Amino acid sequence: MAAARSALACAGRAANEAVSFVVFMVLDVVEVLLCVVYKVADYMLEGAWRPCYCSSSSTASAAAAASGKIVVSERGGSKVVSMLSSTKLHLEDISDTLYTRPSVLSGTSRRGVVRAPPTHASATTLTVHSAIVQMLQGKVGVDGEDKQHRPYRSPRWSDCHCANCNPVDTSRLFVHVEGPPDGAATEDDVLFIHGFISSSGFWTETVLPNVSPEAHLRRRLFAVDLLGFGRSPKPADSLYTLREHVEMIERSVIERYGVKSFHIVAHSLGTVLALALAVKYPAAVRSLTLVAPPYFPVPRGEVGTQYVLRTVAPRRVWPAIAFGASVACWYEHLSRTVSIVLSKHHRLWELAFRLFTLYSINHQWN
Repeated sequence: MAAARSALACAGRAANEAVSFVVFMVLDVVEVLLCVVYKVADYMLEGAWRPCYCSSSSTASAAAAASGKIVVSERGGSKVVSMLSSTKLHLEDISDTLYTRPSVLSGTSRRGVVRAPPTHASATTLTVHSAIVQMLQGKVGVDGEDKQHRPYRSPRWSDCHCANCNPVDTSRLFVHVEGPPDGAATEDDVLFIHGFISSSGFWTETVLPNVSPEAHLRRRLFAVDLLGFGRSPKPADSLYTLREHVEMIERSVIERYGVKSFHIVAHSLGTVLALALAVKYPAAVRSLTLVAPPYFPVPRGEVGTQYVLRTVAPRRVWPAIAFGASVACWYEHLSRTVSIVLSKHHRLWELAFRLFTLYSINHQWN
């Protein structure tokens, strides 16, 4: 009996591997076709297209480096990208999974090499994708008069244009605040940080309604929509790095509301930001409550980010959650298509779910 189960399990794994290989090979082809489709659509509707992470980058990266506009060097053990000597961005801020995602078809990563000019004694050779290079150029305003580097249009034609998705104030996050109704002094401040594909509603619809009136009188409760989520800004030229997320939380909560010391309750992706805040404000953070932190032990000799990407998104058709994660992580243009169908038309989906819920309730009672 045990031998039969083992044989069936092996057969199932082999079938999953075979089907997954075929499915993801087809998705690789679809991704290439969608890349062309979106480039044409972007050019027709916006007059330009922005770089994507699936395209070859050697030519563009080499040109950017040769122009002297971008320098990659190593100083004090940290890799630094310098642009026009006015802005520095540590490469550690950017996950290499953005530009090292080999397809099933190619089997090799398509990356560009940016070399620091020989005038820098401490220069080193690093791999930086042209999409990142060009986005950085756009962020710091390189060639401000050049249409190639003009600020990206936001929202784009493929984005939702509703007021909730495009706040008027783009300098700060949306923050839901609860506390004493009369503005009296409080004993504690508590910051709630949501996870990936979520919003402050994760807390405002579950935890905060169950906080006792006594606790409300003694504490201020802050639930944020992170950068790019919910009713917070979604800048088109942002790389959404850990540093950007932390700085927006600082500006939107700590500085705006004069928070001196606080507790943090965080979920999933938010736990990473909570740890970053605790490191930056060790004396101010009074406690950490981490719900489902994304911790993945990395075997010795493995590149951490790449190992975690393969673990979270293993490019398998089964289980279904792994398939969804694989499409989201490995396929930029397929993900954009899903976003257009779901996110751009979220108001229609919300209405449909409400009607379905009402119908189900009425049908159950009748």
